[in-house]
Amino acid sequence: MSATVPGRTSPQGEISRPNPRPQAERFGDDYTAFCEGVRALTSIDLLQYKRGQMERRIRSFAQRRGAADLPAYLAQLRGDRAELGEFLDRVTINVSQLWRNPEQWRVLETEVLPELLAESSPGRIKAWSAGCSYGAESYTLAALIRQLDPRARAEIVGTDIDRRMVERAKLGRFSADDARSAALPLLRRWFTREDDVWQASSELRSLVRFEVGDLLRMPTKRAAYDLVLCRNTVIYFTEDVRDALHERLVASLRPGGYLVIGSTERVSHPRELGLVATHPFTYRKS
Repeated sequence: MSATVPGRTSPQGEISRPNPRPQAERFGDDYTAFCEGVRALTSIDLLQYKRGQMERRIRSFAQRRGAADLPAYLAQLRGDRAELGEFLDRVTINVSQLWRNPEQWRVLETEVLPELLAESSPGRIKAWSAGCSYGAESYTLAALIRQLDPRARAEIVGTDIDRRMVERAKLGRFSADDARSAALPLLRRWFTREDDVWQASSELRSLVRFEVGDLLRMPTKRAAYDLVLCRNTVIYFTEDVRDALHERLVASLRPGGYLVIGSTERVSHPRELGLVATHPFTYRKS
């Protein structure tokens, strides 16, 4: 297992970390050049992802779009914003839904959130949805907190590198497919049905805000959150990138705060990060 990338702390207490770059970047191949071009266009660094599966996906897609090679496809992306959007839809991971992975939400509802709410009166929670996609996780968390404590003073911040997803998240609108894991009474309590769209209530929207941010580069204050959710975000990252991100997430938690990861993910060496597993894929910062 690769070691984590060492970090630095600014005088303001913000975490600053050099970006771990895959070994492939040192080679002057067309894939690396393509990824650097995409990064200049979008700020999305595809070199953070495992090369094999990402490169196959990109080359296959470029071929289907009629490009002779990656340099030709990069030129096409530079000149066609619609094509760039199609490309980003193909390569970025924006799979989400309301109450996704219900077993994890049950743990949050019955164990984690009641503990955090009980620690202050009225209940106060500051949470971070890291890699929030189009906001389903953030709105689900807001609904659970309000359900447990209607007086709770919650602040939920969702961040994602894809500006299009952040703008979509701000709307709080979800399709029937996005809501397929949610119980109908919960949907009716916290959302309004408009044709085939579930619109988040103004009460939920008052608890959340969304920002564009690269999880490995954005300034993050230490001990700022009671709860950090970063689920189904790192499974395609290289090991160095994954470990560096987990270290940043843990640093952003206050002592006693919780980190929740995806059900197909793991934290390398949690004890070295000061984490204790309390439930599957759920850790408490000691």
